[in-house]
Amino acid sequence: MTPQELVVRMLPPFGGWLALAALALPGGSPLRGAAVVVFLAAGPGAALVRVCAPALGARPAEGPGEHRDADFARRSDLLERLMLTLFLSIGAVMLVATVLIATHTFSAQRVLLALTLLTTLAAFCPPLRASPPAAPPRTPKGSVP
Repeated sequence: MTPQELVVRMLPPFGGWLALAALALPGGSPLRGAAVVVFLAAGPGAALVRVCAPALGARPAEGPGEHRDADFARRSDLLERLMLTLFLSIGAVMLVATVLIATHTFSAQRVLLALTLLTTLAAFCPPLRASPPAAPPRTPKGSVP
């Protein structure tokens, strides 16, 4: 692993620990709010998408048949990862908050701490391996597909 890969891998957990440190700022501080919102919107999802990246990239996007755009697959994959990052982060926030509410232990600090720990754990996980593409189904000799 190169140092640049390590830095990119550790950015989401660093954002979570930074957001936890920002809780020490005064309540109305814009810096505090920005750090927390940016982490909650992208941190957990970015760590989870990084774990799934090889599996996501195994099958490239297919563009429309009549318009051959060379950059379609690259832009489509980027948009897919950005949307997955956002929605996985929001889903993780909702799941952790729901569990804490159900156990009567909800607080913003606990949600942030749990998500930071989840993000840190995901950053240390190895990436998933991509499965090979499925072979087309075989038809018996003499039959019509």
